[in-house]
Amino acid sequence: MIDLNGTVVMISGANRGIGLATARALATKGCRLSLGARSPDKIPTDIAGDPLIHSWDATDPDGSARWAAATLDHFGRIDAVVMNAGVELGGNLLDGPEEDFDQMWAVNFKGPLRLVRAVWPSLQASGQGRVINVVSLAGKRVLRHEILGYSASKFAALSLTHAVRRAGWEDGIRATAVCPGMVETDMVAHVTVPEGQFKIAPETIAETVAYALSIPNDAVVAEILVNSRFEPGF
Repeated sequence: MIDLNGTVVMISGANRGIGLATARALATKGCRLSLGARSPDKIPTDIAGDPLIHSWDATDPDGSARWAAATLDHFGRIDAVVMNAGVELGGNLLDGPEEDFDQMWAVNFKGPLRLVRAVWPSLQASGQGRVINVVSLAGKRVLRHEILGYSASKFAALSLTHAVRRAGWEDGIRATAVCPGMVETDMVAHVTVPEGQFKIAPETIAETVAYALSIPNDAVVAEILVNSRFEPGF
């Protein structure tokens, strides 16, 4: 396995939930972190290792390039990116506003796309660059038509991960989609799960991300599905 100590990792959506848990987990493993969020002032200041904190908005066409440049200027290289930021606005099949579909496409697909493009030369230079995309099990199946828009954007995010894996293969770039079920975050704080189901702790997903980052080039894991209930298909 790859020793993560000293690895330079960018994490989007690092102010809360999975992103924050991932930052804390990777800091304990010695990673040097560049943390991006729309509200960087809300990223806790007690994360070990004195991370770089930078403003990043998935809908800003130039934001990824600025963040990548700042990370390179600060650390001198970029070894990995964890694309965690996302939004869930539903997107009902029959009457969901198209504006919601557009917003989820912009944040859940185009934001990560721009981020990958911005860090690509650095990942190539690394020789073992890593792209971890926190997708969702919604990107593997559509359980309810009421969240068609969210699922569609996450299907697109999953396809992006596989495209990265193919495009970067010869340069040692490896991409993994981490697809969790329901995670205990603000996004689903209002949801009461039925008996027999549960919400996954963000720390569990954080350790899953760390595992994916540590897999060497000769043992690629393209998708990791993390369920929160029994589903016959998984």
